[in-house]
Amino acid sequence: MLLQNPYVASANPSGSSTGSATSVAANLAAVALGTETAGSILYPAYANSVVGIKPTVGLTSRAGVIPISHRQDTVGTVSDAVEVLDAIVGFDQDDFLATKKASTYIPHGGYRQFLKADGLKDKRLGISKDLFGSNEIKTSRQHVNTLRKKGAVLIYNLEIPNIDLVRDALVVSQGIVHSAEFKMNLNAYLKELVYTRVRSLADVIAFNKISASEKVEEYGQDIMVAAEKTNGIGKLEREALWNITKACKYGFEKMMKEKALDALISPGADIAHLLAIGGYPGINVPAGYDKNGVPLGIFFGGLKGSEPTLIEIAYGFEQATRIRKPPPSHPRWDYISDSI
Repeated sequence: MLLQNPYVASANPSGSSTGSATSVAANLAAVALGTETAGSILYPAYANSVVGIKPTVGLTSRAGVIPISHRQDTVGTVSDAVEVLDAIVGFDQDDFLATKKASTYIPHGGYRQFLKADGLKDKRLGISKDLFGSNEIKTSRQHVNTLRKKGAVLIYNLEIPNIDLVRDALVVSQGIVHSAEFKMNLNAYLKELVYTRVRSLADVIAFNKISASEKVEEYGQDIMVAAEKTNGIGKLEREALWNITKACKYGFEKMMKEKALDALISPGADIAHLLAIGGYPGINVPAGYDKNGVPLGIFFGGLKGSEPTLIEIAYGFEQATRIRKPPPSHPRWDYISDSI
């Protein structure tokens, strides 16, 4: 099935929860669920002009979700999205460890109470020069002014502490750990299924060699083959996990706490992987369209359990701008996007 961006058909609709985002954007559904390991909710939400909430890992149960990484996998969907969030959060015996810990973050009375039109007032929002450059800040000047007018305090040119450690975690360590976790988690998932002959990642690889399309072979099989060569969490993987832990604690978390930030904001999609490696929550809100009609978004990310604050910020921005518009009845084809 070919999924198209409902605004500009030739523009990249992003992935991997593309169907969820495009169906909502095209008014085929009021809300939809997606799953994210590293950007698969936030990227499609950005690319298709819809609100996307990526919850703190464990806030929603992953039981039944085809896994990649138990550390990063999460299920997500400013008012409709929050209604869905209220419905899906909570403890689940089948995802015991993650949901037990994260359930302590759920506020009494749920999340709807944080849909406040003045939610930006007195919020401290950080803009990191390590995540995007001056050109992106310049193009987002209108929104920066809106945030300021609605009472937000903006802190510019932030430097993420130990940025080299953070970049190593994003570029190297994350890939090492994902390969091992993918094999372990998928094998455990497949063994629990009843009506299937496919019981392991090795079985999936063998099936693809016989049945899969050329496109799947090209873009997916190599990842699976690499994962199949791993053998659990060994010395290399433990070192990578420790590097990720240090990058989160002494990078993103250190900056958020020392600067007393309510959220880190990004006018592009650069923040998604940073949020992913630590299981942090994030929200994308539609922020307009470029000269070709391709959707743009703004990301708000925070520490674990900060969904109430992020919802206030996101809803305040949405109500102040009301910039989203429905897609055209006939999306244009004469523009090719490779920006996402």
